Amino acid sequence: MRVLIVKTSSMGDVLHTLPALTDAMQAIPGIRFDWVVEEGFAQIPSWHPAVDKVLPVAIRRWRKSWFSAPVKAERKAFYQALRAENYDLIIDAQGLIKSAALVTRKACGIKHGMDWSSAREPLASLFYNCRHSIAKQQHAVERTRELFAKSLGYKKPVQQGDYSIASHFLPVQASCDSTPYVVFLHATTRDDKHWPETHWRELIGLMQHTGLRVRLPWGAEHEKQRAQRLAHGLEYVEVLPRMSLENIANQLASAAYIISVDTGLSHLSAALNKSNITLYGPTDPGLIGGYGKNQHILLSPSGMMKDIEPTRVASFIAGDF
Repeated sequence: MRVLIVKTSSMGDVLHTLPALTDAMQAIPGIRFDWVVEEGFAQIPSWHPAVDKVLPVAIRRWRKSWFSAPVKAERKAFYQALRAENYDLIIDAQGLIKSAALVTRKACGIKHGMDWSSAREPLASLFYNCRHSIAKQQHAVERTRELFAKSLGYKKPVQQGDYSIASHFLPVQASCDSTPYVVFLHATTRDDKHWPETHWRELIGLMQHTGLRVRLPWGAEHEKQRAQRLAHGLEYVEVLPRMSLENIANQLASAAYIISVDTGLSHLSAALNKSNITLYGPTDPGLIGGYGKNQHILLSPSGMMKDIEPTRVASFIAGDF
């Protein structure tokens, strides 16, 4: 059985889809998946053992110059690749009009998705042949697992979902040097989800006598500059070079533990089964927070990130969380 998944973004949403593939793989022997995903996250589906082909799409980039000749050529090539396979089933796990209209509608096969009351954008449901009611008051991972189970005709497992990607990084972990380190994920997209630099700096100072090095990844130039400020004058703190998503995953997979704000890489830490403390202020972790083994949450008492004290984080670490 060959199934196409349409789940294009964001990083956290893409990662949250992986346990549903594991459920399906265990319920239906021999099932294989192709996956349409935004080009920036194209490495993620390839880590799962049930995925054969990744079809990168660039809707975010294309929108900036939709009618230019190069973008038209890219879209044409994408649609040719999309329609080259006649799928037994197509599951649109995005639930948005853009994914349904620009991708799912054009693929060949019976199209499944959430119904009008369940989809993030109800109009998207009009593009599906089969529509499923999915309860909203459950974690995003569980919603997707339920969608896959109803689309493919098996009972959703009651046990916690398994991302099935941690083993992909085991050979790298085995070859890493033995110097223990932690990773601090300091970068996120929304200003109100940032932890103050003074707090990061204080926590880094509290790490000095632990024997652990601190590694700081970054993606954009302003994040690199923040990392450099956090590391200034401290020889046990390393600002990592710009890395691919796979190389960042390698860093996370080999870390002793991770401290993070609410960001896509925090969900990657969860998918790798790494001990991770995520700091939450204005966002509610209940439905979209870290899902999986070894995930821990520290909530701001006021909803503001500045009110999570570094000493509170350090005390949590000292308790071996």
